[in-house]
Amino acid sequence: EKIIKNTPAQKDQDHLRVLVDCNPKVPDRTAAICENGQSPVPILLNGAHRLHQSGADFIIIPCVSAHFFLNEIGRHIHIPILSIIDAVTQVVHEVNPPIQTVGLLATTGTVRGGLFQNRLKQNKIDTIIPGKSDQDKVMAGIYQIKATQVRDRREKIKIELLNVANSLIKKGAQGIIAGCTEVPLAMGPEDIEVPFFNPLLILARAAISEAGRKPR
Repeated sequence: EKIIKNTPAQKDQDHLRVLVDCNPKVPDRTAAICENGQSPVPILLNGAHRLHQSGADFIIIPCVSAHFFLNEIGRHIHIPILSIIDAVTQVVHEVNPPIQTVGLLATTGTVRGGLFQNRLKQNKIDTIIPGKSDQDKVMAGIYQIKATQVRDRREKIKIELLNVANSLIKKGAQGIIAGCTEVPLAMGPEDIEVPFFNPLLILARAAISEAGRKPR
């Protein structure tokens, strides 16, 4: 949907061809990173090979935590993968006035893996992460959003995430990265007073650019 909405088009034929491998059987990425759980790499590799064989020119992975395994995956395929971490870092870096510190709301796997922190540091941007109690709340909210039967609790989840985000802002965050697929489903740029970075939107726009088009 984000790719379609951000592609300049007047008719069907102006849009990009998109191949999707949506596989909910990929093992939990945070469990693999933090708890020595089952590796998601074999299934992710299988999907990457299928997309390549089907004619894809490059791949995007909307799961942020899966990027922890990006180098391992990249060693076994012959097709580029756009990094959501690189794409978000570039957008944060280009904000004017410059952002020196951002807050991160993400899975525990993403946080402990240091994906954003290390990449942002290369651009001289510091990252503030939640304390353990707040991180537990973020992780609980993410898993609750995944559970479709708790839609009626979405407002409570939003409040919890906003409380954590505002805590990071009070600690000096000049922007908030919604560093997990589920976070932007509960909160958005209208909910906080600093720039809100939605990695999925940023990745969609990066994919359009990679395909040779200028995003809307």
